[in-house]
Amino acid sequence: MTTNTKTPSLFQPADLGPLHLPNRLVMAPMTRTRAGADGVPQPIMATYYAQRAGAGLIIAEAATPNRVGQTYADIPAIYDARHVAGWRTVTEAVGAAGGRMFLQLQHGGRIGHPENSGLHPVAPSPIALPDTVHTASGHREAVVPRALTAEEIRQTVADFAAAARNAVDAGFAGVEVHGANGYLLHQFLAQGSNRRTDEYGGSVAGRIRFVVEVVRAVAAEIGAERVGLRVSPGFGGQGMAEGDTAEIYRALVAELAGDGLAYLHVVFADPEDTVFQEIRKSWPGVLIANPVLGWGQPLPEDGGRAAAERLLAAGADLISFGRGFLANPDLVERLRTGAVLNPVRDGLMYTGGAEGYIDYPTLAG
Repeated sequence: MTTNTKTPSLFQPADLGPLHLPNRLVMAPMTRTRAGADGVPQPIMATYYAQRAGAGLIIAEAATPNRVGQTYADIPAIYDARHVAGWRTVTEAVGAAGGRMFLQLQHGGRIGHPENSGLHPVAPSPIALPDTVHTASGHREAVVPRALTAEEIRQTVADFAAAARNAVDAGFAGVEVHGANGYLLHQFLAQGSNRRTDEYGGSVAGRIRFVVEVVRAVAAEIGAERVGLRVSPGFGGQGMAEGDTAEIYRALVAELAGDGLAYLHVVFADPEDTVFQEIRKSWPGVLIANPVLGWGQPLPEDGGRAAAERLLAAGADLISFGRGFLANPDLVERLRTGAVLNPVRDGLMYTGGAEGYIDYPTLAG
């Protein structure tokens, strides 16, 4: 947590548990669908992440902790030895380039399809995603997920813990548990996707229970100082309807505040938002904030630096950028010097291959 009364610079070093970060800029996790069909990271991914090792911290893209948790085609996984070996080539390349990495763990829940995983999706309740799901053969109508049983919930918690151990074995400094953006953990938090009447539903205390159990199981496996949690208060994409946003995150933060986690990562953070302000006041540790830069719109001319500095002034400790890092391997230097940013080639986000992935130019040429 920031202790200086003066607002720190984006380019000032910071400590994150045992890690010393050379700057306060974090590369946010962004799905790029460059893994193999079996979830094994490919060599091109090592190149991609090593190019961006100048970030204070890289949070690698979402990796599924079990087969049924797979969201889309060609996303990485971290539940068997092949995945560990594939990710190790990535962490070694980033380490050789001077970088530091966490891995995001994500279970898709209802955001999945039998064509991708070979299994029927599971979720808190049998409520379908009101959208299509990308598969290898194109977009398909989402299927109604099967509600997880209590025993399956316990197994999923164990799968997250095992995936965290695999991530550390693969060379990651820690993991980020994905509790945001409409995926499984977020589905448990929200009234619109969680209609359970057992101990994992109903009241706010019931709906936060699964998230708390996952985070604590992961922390018990690899150490709390290696564990972050990502949340997206008020996020309404992917059919999400939280219903009682302020109460959810007030309770969740209060429950986990004393656990000594590495960080809390708030997505689409607005320094004027009262929920963000309350989270900052209540969270005793490092807070990573991801600024609102207008999804689907071009990045601002300054690359988001002004928005980032407003969040630092509002108490954030680290700032995460997604698209800026995607298109600019040397984003830190570009922000530092005010250099023009490369535009994002949106049509190449998920196409596979090198184009729009490892061919963005740097200032050095």
